[in-house]
Amino acid sequence: MYVIESKGGAIFCMLLSLFFLGTWPAILAYLERRGRLPQHTYLDYAITNLLAAMFIALTLGEIGESKPSMPNFLNQLYQVQDNWPSVLFAMAGGVALSVGNLSIQYAMALVGLSVVEVVSASITVVIGTTVNYFLDGRINRAEILFPGVGCFLIAVFLGSSVHKSNDVDNTAKLKNLESKLEEEERESDKPASGGASAHKVPMDLEKANESTKEPEFGTAKFLIKLEERRSIKVFGRSIWVGLAITFFAGFCYSLFSPLFNVATNDQFHRLREGVPHLVVYTAFFYFSISSFAIALILNITFLSHPVLDLPKSSFHAYFADWNGRGWALLAGMLCGFGNGLQFMGGQAAGYAAADAVQALPLVSTFWGVVAFGEYRKSSRKTYILLITMLSMFIIAVGILMASSGHRKS
Repeated sequence: MYVIESKGGAIFCMLLSLFFLGTWPAILAYLERRGRLPQHTYLDYAITNLLAAMFIALTLGEIGESKPSMPNFLNQLYQVQDNWPSVLFAMAGGVALSVGNLSIQYAMALVGLSVVEVVSASITVVIGTTVNYFLDGRINRAEILFPGVGCFLIAVFLGSSVHKSNDVDNTAKLKNLESKLEEEERESDKPASGGASAHKVPMDLEKANESTKEPEFGTAKFLIKLEERRSIKVFGRSIWVGLAITFFAGFCYSLFSPLFNVATNDQFHRLREGVPHLVVYTAFFYFSISSFAIALILNITFLSHPVLDLPKSSFHAYFADWNGRGWALLAGMLCGFGNGLQFMGGQAAGYAAADAVQALPLVSTFWGVVAFGEYRKSSRKTYILLITMLSMFIIAVGILMASSGHRKS
């Protein structure tokens, strides 16, 4: 099997994983904003996510000669009866990740792409990275690693401030539009000079004419049109619902990497003497199988019992829904390869350093600003907070990667 031998190779895997794992949430958010039901999207996503894991296992996991202490993927797959404790840890990690990703899909609609990614990533770093540091036998340099964790925490508070400031900006935009429409209506009701009634276009026709124009990013009209088009309705919902889902997703994320770490390194000594540890490719395969299974169960349930007041769906409606299916399949592929690269880098440099990919809000925020127009026409305060948050994330990911050690064979 292919094994990363150098620190540089591990860091390359983590950087590529960072891009992939920061991009797939943006695709899911894009489809929700276009009105595609999240149940349909996640079912498509889960299929290619599993296929990506199988591709990695059957290619990179089969390269080179199989050794007794480090067997190739297929050789170890046939020895599952000897590896059940590690297999169960890997499958538990897959369940945790899948539930976290599913939760994120709904949280992004309620809270926003950038803030959701920042908060969930911070919980992952604080809990998951700390646990991984001790599981890895402290191969990462603590004097560098934990200041990096601290930088993530600072960025989280900045991210929360960005969200609060942007929410205030959006509320002001909607109130200003409402006031403007009321003023125009009062002006239109005034009689024309000379006492004759002015001939005016009715308000509903004016609005219909305006609705044919694509509103500019960041305007109140853009926010209203987005609400009409999207599948998960946001207006009128408590922000605490979205934040609660975000925190839950972050907790799930904080579990999956340590569980995968235990699956491949057997820190609790659950395997019999002489039984080789699960190689990263075998563990990733079982991880992805359980991730796919729980995604299938939950989303099939959500077809007939949807959450957040979404409309009911059916298998027929799902199979007939090709609007955005290609994007959903791409998202699953990116996530699958991103996770695989993260685990490959973690096996070489330590899973605590590999958790640097939780700086993925850098990528997600980029897509949010460029593709979705987030923070357009916001206040100066919001822009300052946004730039400061992104700068802190850049510092944090640099520090975490600098902390990486090399696992002893």
